[in-house]
Amino acid sequence: MKSRSKKSAAIASGHPETTAAAKVILEAGGNAYDAVMAAMAAACVAEPVLASMGGGGFLLVKPANGRAGVYDFFAHTPLRSPSRYDNPSDCDFRSVTCDFGTAQQEFKIGMGAIATPGVIKGLFEVSQDLGRMPIKRVLEPALALARDGVTVNDFQAYVMQVVGGILTSTPASRALYTAPDDADAPNRLLREGETFYNPDFADALDTMSIEGPNLFYRGEIGRQIAEDSRGNGGTLTRADLEKYELIRRHPLVRDYKGRTVLTNPPPSTGGILIGFALAMLENIDFSRMTFGSVEHLNLLARCMELTDHARIERALHQVDEREIEQTLFEPELLDVYQRLVLGQPLSPRGTTHISVIDHDGNAAALSVSNGEGAGYIVPGTGIMLNNMLGEADINPHGFHQWPAGVRMSSMMAPSIVLGHEGDIVALGSGGANRIRTAIFQVLLNLVEFDMPLDQAIGSPRIHLEHAKLDVEHGFDPDLCGQFAAPFTDPRLWTGKNMFFGGVHGVQMDAARKTFRAAGDPRRGGSAEIL
Repeated sequence: MKSRSKKSAAIASGHPETTAAAKVILEAGGNAYDAVMAAMAAACVAEPVLASMGGGGFLLVKPANGRAGVYDFFAHTPLRSPSRYDNPSDCDFRSVTCDFGTAQQEFKIGMGAIATPGVIKGLFEVSQDLGRMPIKRVLEPALALARDGVTVNDFQAYVMQVVGGILTSTPASRALYTAPDDADAPNRLLREGETFYNPDFADALDTMSIEGPNLFYRGEIGRQIAEDSRGNGGTLTRADLEKYELIRRHPLVRDYKGRTVLTNPPPSTGGILIGFALAMLENIDFSRMTFGSVEHLNLLARCMELTDHARIERALHQVDEREIEQTLFEPELLDVYQRLVLGQPLSPRGTTHISVIDHDGNAAALSVSNGEGAGYIVPGTGIMLNNMLGEADINPHGFHQWPAGVRMSSMMAPSIVLGHEGDIVALGSGGANRIRTAIFQVLLNLVEFDMPLDQAIGSPRIHLEHAKLDVEHGFDPDLCGQFAAPFTDPRLWTGKNMFFGGVHGVQMDAARKTFRAAGDPRRGGSAEIL
């Protein structure tokens, strides 16, 4: 963690080059929103598996002298479903297994897995609404990275190996992600220390900085996507791209023990579930509880189990913003779940995040995802489109059962915590269904155990879902054994792993005028104080 006083700013992200892009823009006079957009564009080069202009995301903003808001530029389901194919096999929808080492997970890729992407729309509209700098200047760090290349670090090399079956699934993707001219290992993925280049992406981004987002949604790039989709088993059409709109939302606001937690609202579910878990603990006294104790771990697991129950019982992926108080935070339901937390003992994706607070106190928390990528690279752009329609986590009714033409739900939950006397924490995480439990545990570490930001993020975590327990290495072995004993086949991980999320956070102490920043080591975290 880094800390500095006086007039300053803080950045945290998943890669040093992503952080450096934000730093360059802040030092050139940009604000937090210029910086976070520059960082997002740079992440598409430095963290290419986790971030893409072909994906979707959310930006939670809290201007120093303004109201908080959410920019929703997440993926949108196509207007037509695969039912248009007389033979379902005509839909390009293939299985691939991603290997995390301790755990494996199957995803679907191909043209039939692509939802309408929103990142480019988000980039331009956020910059227009909140930025100070011309978009061309904001994109300069990303353009330089794409043209000059970025050295693959150990974490990015690991991520590439995890999704290697996707990155080598098409000739265009192989050309980007494999080492050239290796006769001994053809189609070998780039390794740590080698250089990743994406000059086509630089050219496409540079052209868009002049022509605007319509090049992607209504122009030549959009026409190419629609043509390739139509001829190769996809569902996206020109109408999907032309009708895509960014949505401005009010954040979900929850009070927790004197703090105000702002997070991602419906139709996404991650923020709701974090708010619900915190609400269940509102009356719990942590003052005599030790971090990592059996009591603490049982309480975490109980909250996770009951939150999962509430998610299914209340069909949260279908909840409208206007229904949230009546759906999950009604006093009667909370009372039931609060009592269950103290009841009997339990018996048993690719995303990145960027946080920025500038010296004026403007805060930004941005989460962006490409799923794992569909394997399809838009010709001449270096942009891999998402596979959001092929992720089970955000298709709760099953594949191809999505309603047509609607914003998809997500676990991504960029969050901002407003504390005493103007204190601010901005944070978020990658990690599919582990996003909510990662953020929830970091918030408890900050508020209940009074940990400094780096310790709150670096401390070990657990995850419980569908009665399956995962425990990260770092807890006391004896206490961990007592806690895990009642569960069937718990997975006790041997180290820190990206499976448990990647929380990158920044903090401003308004009274002392000090800043802190911490990147999560599980996902190549990087932090910088200006």
